[in-house]
Amino acid sequence: MPADTAVALGAFLSQGGVISAPAVFLITWVSNVTSATAVYAAGRTVGRSFFTGRVGRQLLHPERLRKLERLYDRHGTWGLFLSRFIPAVRAVVPPFAGIARLSWPRYLAAVAVASGIWYGTLTYVAATLLERLDDVGRLLRQINLIAAGAALLAAGLLVVWYLVLHRGRAR
Repeated sequence: MPADTAVALGAFLSQGGVISAPAVFLITWVSNVTSATAVYAAGRTVGRSFFTGRVGRQLLHPERLRKLERLYDRHGTWGLFLSRFIPAVRAVVPPFAGIARLSWPRYLAAVAVASGIWYGTLTYVAATLLERLDDVGRLLRQINLIAAGAALLAAGLLVVWYLVLHRGRAR
């Protein structure tokens, strides 16, 4: 199960009193920063030797490795910070931050703050969603009505377009 789904579910269920939303956030945030840091450390300790070896050079050419290092040197903290908000990318960036030897303080600051913002927001939204479930239901009904109206309008326009097109061909 993706972490975001587990966090949202845990925060949603926190309204039932089994666990508190702050506890869901804290467990998730600490786990996320710890696991991302472990991957960073692995990239920093063995990643470079792997990518400078025979197999690694085939996967990541030495010139690309140098470009990666320059990018991390120039934009590493902000790039890492922003990557924490992109679910598919967030898992790939930490090992390369280690391989590029992004400094430990810069790495940890970017990951800790961005993960705190991401999981804090996710926890808050999911935990308060239950309290506002009636409002969410009304909003979804309105969206569905608008979507149905737009679909009917589009279908009507297609019928008119088809009839006009075929009437012109019949003449």
